Amino acid sequence: MRIQEFIDVLEAYAPPAYQEDFDNAGLLVGDAARECTGVLVTHDATEAVIEEAAANGCNLVVAYHPILFKGLRRITGKTYVERVVTKAIKGDISIYAIHTNLDNIKDGMNSRIAACLGLQDLAPLEPKKGQLKKLYVFVPKDHAGKVRQAIFDAGGGHIGRYDACSFNTEGTGTYRAGEGAEPFIGQIGEFHKEPEIRIEIIFPAPAERSILEAMVKAHPYEEVAYDLVTLDNAHQGLGNGWIGTLPEPMGEEAFLHLLKDAFHLSVVRHSPLRAKPVRKVAVCGGAGSFLTGKAIGAGADWLVTADLKYHEFFAAEDRIVLADIGHFESEQYTPGLLYDILREKFRTFAIFISKVRTNPVHYFL
Repeated sequence: MRIQEFIDVLEAYAPPAYQEDFDNAGLLVGDAARECTGVLVTHDATEAVIEEAAANGCNLVVAYHPILFKGLRRITGKTYVERVVTKAIKGDISIYAIHTNLDNIKDGMNSRIAACLGLQDLAPLEPKKGQLKKLYVFVPKDHAGKVRQAIFDAGGGHIGRYDACSFNTEGTGTYRAGEGAEPFIGQIGEFHKEPEIRIEIIFPAPAERSILEAMVKAHPYEEVAYDLVTLDNAHQGLGNGWIGTLPEPMGEEAFLHLLKDAFHLSVVRHSPLRAKPVRKVAVCGGAGSFLTGKAIGAGADWLVTADLKYHEFFAAEDRIVLADIGHFESEQYTPGLLYDILREKFRTFAIFISKVRTNPVHYFL
């Protein structure tokens, strides 16, 4: 097993293209071509985690938070970031980070928060734009079904809860094959007309390469005529934060107890309660105050997030309850998610969840 094989699984699940502009997910330290001796998944890549990886014979650490956000101008060991990178390099340990790309997908970090609260009918709170493309391809009528199915099998044609979505228009294609060509239909030097189908299919941008490869392989023509268009449509399976509904409405105090139990909290910081039942809940692990307006607009009763500043609580304005459950606490189930993703593909390989608690915030009660 090469380290790249584990990266491929993670990036198929949460493509790097889905990360936010400020983020730095991906392979941060190490050589992907090296043989993998074991994998340690963690919330943060700290010095203790690198030491734990070495003790367990693991040369790949998969971390949720990137240890490197900005370029290092020097590595002298004066900061914890420099020490982690130095220790990893000395120990031949690779560090891979999977952050906001894991946040933004439907079955990602935020889905774990939603699952802990029992939320149903999930949808992105702020769907992402610019992540969908449309393929137009022209195919001989008798081969349209084969090409269309190949594109579906490669990941095209998904819209919301529907798959195998396409639009098909009949028309006539024309061409003249030149010297050296090997036309599937028609003769060299002769003008040819062919009944064709124009197939239109939407697909997620990261699937472009696999979809084009599948299309060309299934297409009978020597030269495939197709167009690609980037769409501004919002991707309904991708976005910042998620919103869903509780199976049954519950009182505010009961919901606060649910938060404390589900996330093992000693305290919940929140804006003033509204004396209204809780049914529709928005969630965003980590710092999610930027979604307050979106949550209000979506009709959420509560927004469960973290890192709320004093003045940000005022933005609730009795239209929503903002609940701050702590940054680490909101994301604490992410290592388990990463473990599940890798274990599903590598059932007999050495994969461990770090036992190091990396939360730098402590509470005195």
